[in-house]
Amino acid sequence: MSVLSTADEGKFLMDNEAEQIGVVTEVDPDEQVAYVEPEPGIAESVIQGFGFGSADEDDIEVPADSVETVTDTELRVATDL
Repeated sequence: MSVLSTADEGKFLMDNEAEQIGVVTEVDPDEQVAYVEPEPGIAESVIQGFGFGSADEDDIEVPADSVETVTDTELRVATDL
């Protein structure tokens, strides 16, 4: 299990085959859940990359125990969501 923080907002969520699932829009560090916008548009990706965004009703909830690794640019899950 990885520990998630608000510093992970704007990172890409990748599957185990290095395919992009979406972009982390928000992290709840208390609940250890990342909210991911599946396949965001270019403008939304840029906004999220600068940390100016929030979770929408269509975001995917990704619990920290599903995240295998965290790098400077991405969160990687072991299986497809």
